[in-house]
Amino acid sequence: MATCYRHPDRETGLSCSVCERPICTECATFAPVGIRCPEHSGKPQGIERVTRTVRRAHYEGSGAVVTRALIAINIIVYLLTVATGGGINSDAGTIYTHGVLSGPSVANGDYWRLLSSAFMHFGPEHLGMNMLILWFVGAPLEERLGRGRFLLLYLTAGLAGAAGAILVSPCVYTAGASGAIFGLFGAGLVLERQGISLFGSWLYVIVIINLAFTFQPGSNISAGGHVGGLIGGILAMLALSRFGRTHAFYGRAGIFGYGMLIAIAAASVVLAIWAANQGCSAIL
Repeated sequence: MATCYRHPDRETGLSCSVCERPICTECATFAPVGIRCPEHSGKPQGIERVTRTVRRAHYEGSGAVVTRALIAINIIVYLLTVATGGGINSDAGTIYTHGVLSGPSVANGDYWRLLSSAFMHFGPEHLGMNMLILWFVGAPLEERLGRGRFLLLYLTAGLAGAAGAILVSPCVYTAGASGAIFGLFGAGLVLERQGISLFGSWLYVIVIINLAFTFQPGSNISAGGHVGGLIGGILAMLALSRFGRTHAFYGRAGIFGYGMLIAIAAASVVLAIWAANQGCSAIL
């Protein structure tokens, strides 16, 4: 059964006759014709809430602008890496040397690598596959979350992925957006569990298949980066929905939600630095 968009813990069979969002009896206004949610009730508080929603939509925007920008940045970084001596596989040159993720470099103070590595890729196939998945998963998620929250989610998952990569293989050079992309997978799984079917059941299949490839013997895939990003995305989405106490899309994260999001990102950085300082023996 559907749950109220303002109270995700309440099951309901009612829905607004205007926007068709599910609402509980507390949120419902029974009009002469149909049922109205607070935003469409015509009451002063409903009109005020609609005004705030419109303002937020204007600020956050639509059209998956952030997803497009992230894809553009990844492509530009790859081309620059190739142009500065990296070759087609972009595994050499100035940008690669100063941007790829490695435990010893982070231990020496190169903390920017925790994020810069998420915009670097080993060759056109690596880049193309990640950007294709980023578009199909990131665009619909950004459209519903809004630009600001989507970007925070993406960056937090990227940091969590970097922490996982260093924790498992501190001395293996790692690069790619897959950690952050797995974070988007994790966010989608949380939404499915909360009754918000943005991607449908196929998301479970995609995640299982990707994890199977990740742990395939002999693969050069960063298992720590993928799992770390997945966990980071799950925690980040739980934080934005205040652990299910508000609607992930229509509700507000508030100070608690954004505070938890910052805490997750900070904890990822601290974990990555700690793991990097343990030396070149695999920790897990």
